Amino acid sequence: MMASLMVGMFSCNDLEEYNPSGATADTVWSTPEGFMTLVNAAYSEQRQLFGKEDGLFMFESGTDLWFNEGKGGYARQMTKYEGLTPADGNPNKKAWQVLWNSINHANAGINRIDNAGFTSQEERNSRLAELRFVRAFNYYYLVETYGGVMLRTRETQGVQLTAERSPVEDFYKLMIEDLTYAAEHLPVSFGAEYSRATKKSALGFLSKVYLSRAYYSKGAEAAPFFQKARDVAQEVINRKSEFGVDLWKSYEELWDPKNNKRNKEALYVVSNSASNTALNYDADANRLHLWFMTPYSGKPGLVRSLKYGRDNSRRLMPTLALLDFFDEKKDARYKGSFREVWIANNPFSWTAKTVAEYGKDRSLIGKTMVPGKDTALYITKRTIANERMLPYVVIDRDSTYFTSAAGAIRTGRDFVQLTKFEDPTRASIEANPGFQDIIIMRFAEMYLIAAEAELQLGNTARAAEYINVIRRRAALPGKVAEMEVAAGDIDIDFILDERARELAGEHTRWLDLKRTGKLVERVREHNPDITLIRPHHVLRPIPQVELDALTNGTEFGQNPGY
Repeated sequence: MMASLMVGMFSCNDLEEYNPSGATADTVWSTPEGFMTLVNAAYSEQRQLFGKEDGLFMFESGTDLWFNEGKGGYARQMTKYEGLTPADGNPNKKAWQVLWNSINHANAGINRIDNAGFTSQEERNSRLAELRFVRAFNYYYLVETYGGVMLRTRETQGVQLTAERSPVEDFYKLMIEDLTYAAEHLPVSFGAEYSRATKKSALGFLSKVYLSRAYYSKGAEAAPFFQKARDVAQEVINRKSEFGVDLWKSYEELWDPKNNKRNKEALYVVSNSASNTALNYDADANRLHLWFMTPYSGKPGLVRSLKYGRDNSRRLMPTLALLDFFDEKKDARYKGSFREVWIANNPFSWTAKTVAEYGKDRSLIGKTMVPGKDTALYITKRTIANERMLPYVVIDRDSTYFTSAAGAIRTGRDFVQLTKFEDPTRASIEANPGFQDIIIMRFAEMYLIAAEAELQLGNTARAAEYINVIRRRAALPGKVAEMEVAAGDIDIDFILDERARELAGEHTRWLDLKRTGKLVERVREHNPDITLIRPHHVLRPIPQVELDALTNGTEFGQNPGY
């Protein structure tokens, strides 16, 4: 297979960059300053997946939480399992290449670091720790997505004519070794270069890797991995002051755009720069703000705005199940995650024509909307009985979903909108690029990982204690006691529901369902518009072009079911 080594002089935002010219890679990488171009290149590939639609489709769609807006066919291979074959199915093919490119950069650095001229052993170890973190990070997504493919610890150059599969357990052994080394040698902070992996990043990701590894064993053999997942997550919790991380007081503060940079809940981010866009992977930077939009502009009293976002590049809408996982009467995460109300931003008066168009009562003719004051649009998961009499557009539960058919989607045109990734700091209303950081892992997940591990160890009371930490943060005023759960409430489906409430949209869902063995079951139960999912979809197909490049492609073999 082809894992091309691109000697790119890319850089993460806030990562210092040195761009030599007229020199070979080996010459450039022979000095600490030049070697940093290789370290930065290992990071840079992450921006091809995270902050773009590719990572979102790979790791959120095709689950119990999302379906194509407008019931369309965009990226249907991922969202519907329609036509997902070895020969088709981007972003599946692209993800394979991106992950291998990053692994290859990391391997190149790991194997060359002793020729880089570092005079400080501490600096040498910290740069090696970064590379080992990046390698483990990418191997995690690779092995979970494609299974036991080839495990490489040395860089490849050019076309590889043969390849051998390795057991999944071997991937996890390497990841655990890499992340353990990274946790020991990474600093607590790189100062201004905040988007590099640090000690909290390595420990946080190590806890996730231990948790995932446990599910590949059974019974007594799984227990040590669950215990380590819990223990490492607890270590991050215990050291939160040292690491400068904590839960925000409210869920709404967590996702307030003004708190995005250096977000105190972030354990690891993929960053973007608005002030120096040359540091970003490409001109599009972060486009997450586009993908969950509902079409609001052009409706009575509304025009497109920076506040409400650019609504003509929509991709995903929530399932009814996702919305119903929340009890918005006590859980602030619903309002902190979704928008149901749009306030008018354009003068409007109801006329006989618009009253008829929107099915309103004629008594509303002449009724006006005051910009900045009056509601213009209300899209809700509730059922509204008196829509005709309300002086604004109402799209309710029954307008969006067939509630008698397990929540199947009607047209998918109008829906409650996920707002976590809004970016009102963009350059203009019509601008595609956003420059907010993408939080890949955050502190709240440590409680969720510890709770899941405790559940699997049979300690449901302790699992409930971890869950209650984040549920108390999520409680509306006066509702803390109602939000708390007891040991008897905890099972794996509750954990997955809770992860949906806390992490919806954050590049985790497909991996969560796959890890717990619940992918097919929960998609069938909660997402009736996905009809083609089958048990073999717990892995994605190896791109056929990669197998065709091997002289032993038949022996290497395609993943089952493809």
